[in-house]
Amino acid sequence: MSIKLTGKVTWVGKIDWELRKFHGEEYSTHRGSTYNSYLVRGDKNVLIDTVWTPFAKEFVKNLADVINLQDIDYIIVNHSEADHSGALPELMRHIPDTPIYCTRNGTKFLKGQYHQDWDFRVMKTGDKLSIGDNEFIFMEAPMLHWPDTMFSYLTGENILFSNDAFGQHLATEHMYNDLVDQAELHQECIKYYANILTPFSRMVSRKIQEFVSLNLPVDLICPSHGVIWRDNPLQIVNKYAEWANDYQENQITILYDTMWESTQKMAEAIAQGIGEQDKDVTIKLYNTARRDKNDIITEVFKSKTIFVGSPTINRGILSSVAGILEEIKGLGFKNKQAAAFGSYGWSGESPQIITALLKESGFHTIDEGLKVLWNPDEENTAICREFGRQIG
Repeated sequence: MSIKLTGKVTWVGKIDWELRKFHGEEYSTHRGSTYNSYLVRGDKNVLIDTVWTPFAKEFVKNLADVINLQDIDYIIVNHSEADHSGALPELMRHIPDTPIYCTRNGTKFLKGQYHQDWDFRVMKTGDKLSIGDNEFIFMEAPMLHWPDTMFSYLTGENILFSNDAFGQHLATEHMYNDLVDQAELHQECIKYYANILTPFSRMVSRKIQEFVSLNLPVDLICPSHGVIWRDNPLQIVNKYAEWANDYQENQITILYDTMWESTQKMAEAIAQGIGEQDKDVTIKLYNTARRDKNDIITEVFKSKTIFVGSPTINRGILSSVAGILEEIKGLGFKNKQAAAFGSYGWSGESPQIITALLKESGFHTIDEGLKVLWNPDEENTAICREFGRQIG
């Protein structure tokens, strides 16, 4: 399958409708994904990125239906992660002498993964590659989201090939942003940013400013996953600028796990109290053992405040709460508040443990935490509601 984007540029990737987990088991892809590879024709023919390893043979076969492989003059690898470079070894078996253009780190990473000494050409920001009437301008984009990442801009066609930046995991036969469900598209974009790019927000801001300062016209943004941005393509750049700026909405999210419903009752009472205090705030509750962790993290990203609750077990906290807090810590959220709560039977350490973990993760903890002995009675339920009212 191929899709002609312009007179010179063709999409030659793979739509993966069945994908449900990514980065091993770390990232949920409820709506599948695409692996976007692009063929650019000119006086010289250029392939930009490939697809994930399981589809390598299919990719090379389909590519050969579009162009004689021997007619590919250059390969650009914007990012060496296997979902983009996985078909490279299979392709290079057919055209082993084709030069590969990537960053210095890209060379290291490709050698480390595939143990091949291909003809690597190291590109730096501002370097150019002429293909006749058009040329590529390269821009290093480290930590968006690996150290080797770069953008490739095609003059004349006014296309930014942005690799993982501005992408999302969304399988679709309609490859343009204006042809898909806009709510689904927004959800997958913000989820992608929240779970993958949040730790690098400062670098995202700087890179956006650097690209905008070049004053290059942009008619298409072609990422390596999901849709191609053709309708107001810079809208996703503006969203990234917004999300990179310690983003929050008027939302409070309550995360909890529960053994015998005591902590769940506390969570529901806290939510009720918040709602009594502020009618306009969005309140969401998530059982961390039963809900998808990446969806939860997306809601944390959107929130100005979170509550985290767990009963005490073995003088600690439940594993699903510990796990999500470890994920949250690694993402380095900024400008967010938090409070802990939990039920207990005899020792009661969970709020203290959660509070310490939240502080370690960079949250401003509003309170040292609320704990309730056994199942909350009417009096303790009222205390939980007041806890929610005060913080709300």
